Amino acid sequence: MPVTFDDIIASSSAEEDFLQIFQNTFDQQGQQLLESHRTILTACYRNPGLSPTLKSNTPEILAQAWLKKYNNSFENRISRRISQPPGTVADPIVTTIINARLTGLTTEHLEQIKYAHRLSMSAENIQGLLLEEFLAEQLVEYGWSCCWGESVRHVDFCNTDGSLLQVKNRSNSENSSSSRVRINQPIEKWYRVDARTGLYRWSYFNEKYGTGRFSEDNFVTFVQRVLTGNPNALAIEPNNPWQQITKSSD
Repeated sequence: MPVTFDDIIASSSAEEDFLQIFQNTFDQQGQQLLESHRTILTACYRNPGLSPTLKSNTPEILAQAWLKKYNNSFENRISRRISQPPGTVADPIVTTIINARLTGLTTEHLEQIKYAHRLSMSAENIQGLLLEEFLAEQLVEYGWSCCWGESVRHVDFCNTDGSLLQVKNRSNSENSSSSRVRINQPIEKWYRVDARTGLYRWSYFNEKYGTGRFSEDNFVTFVQRVLTGNPNALAIEPNNPWQQITKSSD
């Protein structure tokens, strides 16, 4: 019968017994159990309803699967990953709709609009990943660990004091299932910008920790650094005309 995280938690007589299972697995894998690992695993133990939905034949194999998923996510964070362009074909009717309203647009204009939209979609797809890694860099000093690889469900960061945090880029980017899970769980929500007013909410962290390091300017600097160091973080289709325009202006 498959073993789940909640099964291991239920069969552990104490928190340290639960953590020891992972300690043993980490030792076998030749990897150190870091403070961030302990923080995240402790959050799982104390909030079993948020445990990852992994199943394996034994607790040891499940611990290996958890570690592999965590490591894969960390190693492929946005500053290192190669993103893939949209896997769908643009619907021609969208161009027809635009041209019916803006009749003066040329075929070239419409083609540029189509690919500009697809490029914007690629950028939007990595917004959350950029924010996550930025916060991972900034929050570690205050006891927060990033839950790479969905190592805690519905939670993006865990703190050594037991706090749980879910982050979003915009106030309107959360779906109903994501918001419902917080009803009976101690998960705090933070979003970067209020979609209605355009106001940023970095002051939440600055006031909490008496600092000024959390700001839109610093986030912009981080984004520029990531895309400069790893241009493939943003996927661009080979036939996207905007890419050619950029090359011709270099």
